[in-house]
Amino acid sequence: MLRFRELETLERAFQPPIEEVFQKDYHLKGSWKRDVFLNDHPLVLELGCGKGEYTLGLARKNREKNYIGMDIKGARIWKGARTAQDEGLTNVAFLRTRIDFIQSFFARNEVEELWITFPDPQEKRRQRKKRLTGAIFLNRYRAFLMDEGIINLKTDNHGLYIYTLELARFNNLVVEMNSDDIYCMGWKDESVSIQTYYENRFLAEGARINYIRFRLPVDREIKELPYDIE
Repeated sequence: MLRFRELETLERAFQPPIEEVFQKDYHLKGSWKRDVFLNDHPLVLELGCGKGEYTLGLARKNREKNYIGMDIKGARIWKGARTAQDEGLTNVAFLRTRIDFIQSFFARNEVEELWITFPDPQEKRRQRKKRLTGAIFLNRYRAFLMDEGIINLKTDNHGLYIYTLELARFNNLVVEMNSDDIYCMGWKDESVSIQTYYENRFLAEGARINYIRFRLPVDREIKELPYDIE
């Protein structure tokens, strides 16, 4: 309970009640750069950010971009926001909300890039429409992402990686980079190489880390695969 109360006082944390965003726009929609970050730098989102380790890592490496980590778990958001405040990181913020409401928070062309790091793979057939890299969510991202904005997926789940790669190819999306074992291919990228507590645990258990980066056009609807990827 102490963390939840403190969360309400942290400058880098936002947790609007559901009545402020359900089927309506949040008051910061379209003005995050101006009113929160006080600059016009590119805005990058991490979805399902957990304790904010990846969001914080990105913010530390590139002070010329603004970063927002989104998650529904208050205890996790508290950790990230507390760290950001302690370190004086002014280019990072955390938003506690359901990703289903994401269109209530960001305006057209407001976001340059999305990171989706180790999401729930939603492996059961009836769950697949909930995948954060599925057609339903990609079409929601089109509402606020800049044209040909970047989507990054980093996952230890090979099935989710193959599904996302196949979906991108089926829709003729530009795939800039993909690997089913990012650390064994000799490719170096500071942003992709950030490792969280859970990623280090996955690596220690022998897991391969999959990665794909592709671009999302805003002028055409993304179609779901007409076949299953097992």
